[in-house]
Amino acid sequence: MTLRFHHAIITGACGGLGQALARTLLAQGCTVALVGLQREVLQSLSDLAPERTTVHTPDVSDSAAMQAMARDAMARHGLPDLVIANAGVAGGFDTARAEDLAVLRRMLEINLLGVATTFQPFVAAARARPGPPLALVGVASIAGWRGLPGNGAYCASKAGLIAYLQSLRAELRGTGATVHTVSPGYLRTQLTVGNRFAMPGLLEPDAAARLLLAGVAAGREHIVLPRRTGWLARALGLLPARWHDALLLRQPRKPRAGEAGATPIPGLTKTEETHRP
Repeated sequence: MTLRFHHAIITGACGGLGQALARTLLAQGCTVALVGLQREVLQSLSDLAPERTTVHTPDVSDSAAMQAMARDAMARHGLPDLVIANAGVAGGFDTARAEDLAVLRRMLEINLLGVATTFQPFVAAARARPGPPLALVGVASIAGWRGLPGNGAYCASKAGLIAYLQSLRAELRGTGATVHTVSPGYLRTQLTVGNRFAMPGLLEPDAAARLLLAGVAAGREHIVLPRRTGWLARALGLLPARWHDALLLRQPRKPRAGEAGATPIPGLTKTEETHRP
């Protein structure tokens, strides 16, 4: 891929895909602002190219903190030409459990609101003054295409994100900014390590990062990783709803917060993370 990007912002840079994106861009000579919650992980990435990286640890759902991050990044390196809103969390959900409502709220704050707080300062800056073309990349999920049993919070957050990106894309038509929706299937990251069900098309983060960046550089507005998983999801979506649901109901559920194999959800209290039978 011909290098197009010179200054990038990546949220969720501590995760498997975020780290892979950062390594790929840094290897191509890009300046990268690394955004995440684990400073030691970000610092290890920064050590790859200290002169071309900055480390930021805001909560992506905190708009004031994200605006401060954006001001710092732009003061150092100017308006970016690539902003990847990659921060996200996943976990099982059961509407019958009152404690799971906190999981739903926090997932929406990170997976949906966090994308808007990531983009907002850069969209405003791009509209206020001329600069390089700005690619806004939202990492959604194939899970946002249709609700999955036991995964309602995650599916809802990603479906909402897809709709938000559609709206933003329409609003920015004719400007110097482009909006790209990325829908991964299963990636081998901490978000999937506890899954107890089949994960067809499981993709390594480094491969996903290369495909994502190539798709954005080529101007593709919708990027599915990998494409064959998207084809499978669309094929299943052609089934009558009763058949589709019956097929999915036979699969094991994604672990809920506090269960074995669940990934931590930042911002939940210890009480909210603990589920009693």
